[in-house]
Amino acid sequence: MPHSYLTSSLPKSLTHLDLLAMKQRGEKITCLTAYDASFSALIDAANIEVILVGDSLGMVIQGNPTTLPVKIDDMIYHTRCVTKTCKRALVIADLPFMTYATPESAAQNAAALIQTGGAQMVKLEGAKIDIIQFLVAQSISVCGHLGLLPQSIHQLGGYKVQGKLAEVAEKLLMDAVAVQKAGAAILLLECVPADLARQITEQLTIPVIGIGAGKFCDAQVLVVYDMLGISTGKRPRFSKNFLADTNSIESALKNYANAVKTGEFPTTEHSF
Repeated sequence: MPHSYLTSSLPKSLTHLDLLAMKQRGEKITCLTAYDASFSALIDAANIEVILVGDSLGMVIQGNPTTLPVKIDDMIYHTRCVTKTCKRALVIADLPFMTYATPESAAQNAAALIQTGGAQMVKLEGAKIDIIQFLVAQSISVCGHLGLLPQSIHQLGGYKVQGKLAEVAEKLLMDAVAVQKAGAAILLLECVPADLARQITEQLTIPVIGIGAGKFCDAQVLVVYDMLGISTGKRPRFSKNFLADTNSIESALKNYANAVKTGEFPTTEHSF
């Protein structure tokens, strides 16, 4: 008798292979953050391809000044809320600060996000090649994250654009190639100059998601609270309030998706 997953009539959930095919076709990929079942359902209904359960919840949900206080239990809880209503989008969950200091701790915490939270992929910050290789060897899908690394905020000395200097840009490009070679299925670039993001996107075969990284990335992501204008802090320069021109959250989400697909967002105003 065939396995149930071979005969299931459930809606098809997107995978990293679908995103890879979109990159190869030159089709833009859309992504938004979500932290609960309601926003997850709305984002999924807008046909956004990727939902990121970000540790940004530490700031927009918990009210902390940084992402550093977020615990793995917080991420598991919010990921589980999101995956309960998400039917189509690929769900990526962040590994929070100091939960992937060793390959073993990374695997244990990633497994919890997948087994209990329901995530399909985990994201970690920095060119931690040995960690990525170990996770991939355990059949865990990984999204890399380079550029501005919020978990390294005290080391960086603030939320600053990364890669303006030639030597830093060269290292970012080398790190991106190394992250792909280590087995990462997706790379997220945060707050890097648009020209550098373009070089990295063209160099890599895996999809590149940008946030504050210009229009040449394969995909765009925003914090959903920012793009709806309901964050408590100042809206980042690279974001846009898509709710301002409509009185409907559903319309704002669809307008965001359409703006990314058509190349209308981001503009130079939202880039560095």
